[in-house]
Amino acid sequence: MIILAIETAGADCAACVFDSDGGRVLSAVSETIGKGHAERLMTMIDEVVRDSGLPLSALDRIAVDIGPGSFTGIRVGVATARALALALGVACVGVTTLDVLARQSRGEVAGHNVLITMDARRGEAYCALYDGNGRLLVEPAAYAYEALEGLAGAHEAIIAGSGATAAGLSDSMPLAGVRVETIAALAADMAAGKAVSPLYLRGPDAKPQGGFKVARA
Repeated sequence: MIILAIETAGADCAACVFDSDGGRVLSAVSETIGKGHAERLMTMIDEVVRDSGLPLSALDRIAVDIGPGSFTGIRVGVATARALALALGVACVGVTTLDVLARQSRGEVAGHNVLITMDARRGEAYCALYDGNGRLLVEPAAYAYEALEGLAGAHEAIIAGSGATAAGLSDSMPLAGVRVETIAALAADMAAGKAVSPLYLRGPDAKPQGGFKVARA
């Protein structure tokens, strides 16, 4: 299966073409840009498809990081992935950021349960809990910093990620950032068919200002 994977949920903007037969990355590009994913993403997709040596018509599946993460970045990635899948007549598959981090940490946790955390700011962390084989035990949700140790303790889990660091948990395990090829590898094992939608877990930090009235003529 040839998969185009897209990552825009965080500071990185990335794309890769992945062959699930043998788990080979045919081409990949990633840049840490912070903002401006919409302006950069399509150029990256053109680049990785060209460098893979395959035409767009060779793609069997589009995979995208659905979050949690940056609201704007997630919207850009999901909208692009869904549009490409529709235009090409192929499946679109969404992968959560927390699932990606759990897969990447599997070798380090050595069969233990792991609580994957991402700093959500405002005293909260996005979290999901997995067993040693990567099976989801506790669904993704936003938790207060002070709840992390209790959640991990109840499942005898290692705590990992930026949420634990922000909460001041010194015994937590650091995690590397999302790798776009991991999105592709996870997507290769997923059943297609479910509608792909952003996973925000909470409302946006920026809210419309209230208290203003427009005079009517």
